[in-house]
Formats: sequence, structure tokens, C-alpha cells
Amino acid sequence: MRKPIAALVLLALTAVTGCGGSDAKEPAGPADAKKPAGSAPATPAAPATAVAASLTVTDPAGKTLALKKVPERVVCLTGICDDMLVELGLVPVGTTTPELLTRPDYLGPAGKDVPVIPGGFGGEDVAAIARAKPDLVIGLAGVHEGLAPAVEKFAPLWNVQVKSYRDSIGYLRNVAALTGRGERQAEAENAFTAKLADGATRAEAAGLKDKTALAMYGGSSIGVNTTDDVLGDFLSQYFGYPWPSKGGGFETAQAYSVEEILAKAPQVIFVQSFSFGNSKPVTETYRDNPVWKRIPAVTTGKIYEVQPELWASGRGTRAFGIILEEALAKATG
Repeated sequence: MRKPIAALVLLALTAVTGCGGSDAKEPAGPADAKKPAGSAPATPAAPATAVAASLTVTDPAGKTLALKKVPERVVCLTGICDDMLVELGLVPVGTTTPELLTRPDYLGPAGKDVPVIPGGFGGEDVAAIARAKPDLVIGLAGVHEGLAPAVEKFAPLWNVQVKSYRDSIGYLRNVAALTGRGERQAEAENAFTAKLADGATRAEAAGLKDKTALAMYGGSSIGVNTTDDVLGDFLSQYFGYPWPSKGGGFETAQAYSVEEILAKAPQVIFVQSFSFGNSKPVTETYRDNPVWKRIPAVTTGKIYEVQPELWASGRGTRAFGIILEEALAKATG
């Protein structure tokens, strides 16, 4: 695969990296947190309760974050950060995912007032971050470590690592504890787990576990969100999802060819098309490919271009709830 695709994989995995519970002994997710990948979420044994306010939290990756004061000004360098703040009724003072933040199901037009931090992913403009006068900067593990020496001169840098939607719940609890927003966290968490349970019921009623689905992305070449990827793992809870990682790092782990996709005969496909220069949407690029045209989802018109800012950048509870609803609606419509 070409280097741009490796960057896309990294972007897609931004949501796979996240934060966890507000206490080291607190579970990172609902009652089904220990369930294996591919098993549908169950209704939690009891409703979520509000976490207690605390300036020290331990995230799902086992890292402890200790702040000196309540963070009132947060800069988001990864989409899950924006997601968590919106869920808690907060607004970042700087963002790198304005396309996500300005969606109508996030901040809408008000999101345009949030300054955009310039620079490439992992190489954001530190001066612009500093101008936002943050109390906390939230980045992505494996991407933003290089910014630490400069950023931590004026604010703590917390790099999150989301490996499943369960981690997203844990990170929501973390931020709620840090900001004293436990009531909003409990409300958002209960709404999310209710969506998961409802989605599982709808998927079972529609027989979606017997329907092969695929989430993929691309520009001039393509890749697959495998079950080792947070998005692929999430979809595998509801659909037949036979897309394991191929190993070997970013450039090979998700590098499925059109022929390999055909061999697994997906019946519904969700495509995230990224623009690089004059690149076309994936569905247009491959429209005349004879192998592509034989894929069941293509022949039946069950292939859908979805918005990358949500499917690739959104890795919080709000994003997963929206993705689930969109996926179920398109698969059963």
C-alpha cells in the first residue's frame, strides 16, 4: 500500500486509542466489558452512576493522570477528545477535527467558533496550541508523544489509547471526573449502553450476524478496517465480519486487495473516502473494475459512502452511537 494509506490507517486508529475509568479499580466499560470480540453487547446489570470529581484518574491503558486544577480549557488533537467534551456539555478551546465538531449531532454551527489547530497529524503547531491557553491537551498515543517536550512547558499532554468502544466509556468517565461532570457522564453513558442493547436486538432480529459486512477506506488505493481495528471490532458485534488483521504493521495489516474482498463476498460495505489531491471517492475509482463489479454489495447497491470525519475520527460514545444507527439503518433498509 502507498504511504498515504498508512496515514489513513493511523487516522482511523485514532479512535482506537483512548482513556479509561476515573479510578484504578473502576471497570473501563459496561457489564459486557469482558465479552470477546464479535459478541453483541448486553444490557448492563445496573445503570451507570455518576463518577466522583477527582483530579487524579487512571485510564484504561493503566496510566495515571494527575492535574493541579480542574481543566477548564482543553485542546483536542484527536476526535475522541471532542466527542467526550460534547457529551459532557463542554466545548474545546482548540480542535484538529472541525469536520466532526461542526456536525449537527455535535456542536453544529457553533463548532465553527472553535479555533482549528494547524499542522499535520502528530505535527500540530505548538504555538497555536499555546495561544489557546489550555489547562489540558489531549492527544493520541503513538502519535503525539513527540509534542510532549514542547507542549508540557505550558500544559499537561494526555495521550489516550482506545482499543475498543469499552475504552471510550472509560475515557468518558475519566474526563467527567476531572471536570466534575459526573451527572452528564452517567446520562451519556446510560444513553449509549441503551443504544448498544437496542442495536443488538435489532441486529439479531434482522439476522445481521449472517450478513457479511465490510468497513473500508481509501483514496487512490484501499484498505480494510480489520477486527484488530476499533471500528472493525465494533461492527463485528453486530454483523458477520470476517476481516482479521494480516499483520506486518500499518502498511500490510489492513491491505486487502479487491480480489480478496470479492472472495469474502460482503453483502454490505461502508466506505470512507479520503481526498488526496484529485483523488475520487473509492466507489468512483473502482466503478469500472471488473472484479469490483462482482462483489455482492456492489451488484445489489448496498455499498455506501460514509463520512470519514465520523467513521475514521469519531471514537467516543457519541460517535459509536451514531455509527451504529447509520450502519443498522443502511443494512436493513
